[in-house]
This record gives sequence, structure tokens and C-alpha cells, in this order.
Amino acid sequence: MPVWWISSDGETWRECGLKGLKVHGNGLVVLLDGVPDRTAAEVMKGVLVGAPRAALPTTDDDEFYWADLLGLDVVNTADERLGKVAGLIETGASDVLRVVGDDEVERLLPFVSAVVLAVDKESGLIRVEWGSDW
Repeated sequence: MPVWWISSDGETWRECGLKGLKVHGNGLVVLLDGVPDRTAAEVMKGVLVGAPRAALPTTDDDEFYWADLLGLDVVNTADERLGKVAGLIETGASDVLRVVGDDEVERLLPFVSAVVLAVDKESGLIRVEWGSDW
């Protein structure tokens, strides 16, 4: 993305042009407009990086941004409500839906086609192949 949005916790987001980027170890090294040197960059440690929704690429029908899944109801094939998506966990094998029921029971469901049968963002529903007693 040619423009990055940054903010310290609780501050207003501001745009920074991206002047350079390279992979370094397990992370990235970036050069942003308005950050003239390494000392200025070190002061920025811990800032948040984000983007407004309009700046993100559109997804295919079978692709979802995590933010689109948060809060959706999860129902199994027996029409039992398992809860709402409270978060997602990234693992090496697949992403995992963290589903919390009204009874505060937490279920971790792999976000794979064998488990997640359908995602209907408009109706706010995810249909899964997952027993309520699992």
C-alpha cells in the first residue's frame, strides 16, 4: 500500500507515504515520509498501523477480512447456535475461529471448508459442521 495510516494508542490516525520497504528477519523495515532517520523511527516503536476499509482490496466470494467475521453468529447443521465469533487465531496450519456462546463456553473451530460450510455476512451467520457438545 503506498500510504500507511499510523497512530499511537488513542491519537488521531495520520497518513504516511511509504518510501521503501524490505523484509528483515521475521519483520519489515520501512521508510516512511516524515521519518527522517533511525532515531525518529525508534521513537515510533509500538505505534499502530492500519488502513481505512476503502483502501483495502476487494475480496473474492470465498475470502474474508477478519473484521468481517467478528460478531457473526455461528450455527451448526443441526441449527444449534454455538455463539458469536469473538476473535480469530492465526496458526501455521489454518486460521481458527474463537466462538463464545451465551453460556461463556469457548469453542475453537478451524476455518477450513470441512468445518465452515457457509459464511453469509449479510445475514450475519456462519454455518458450520461442528457438534454443540464438541
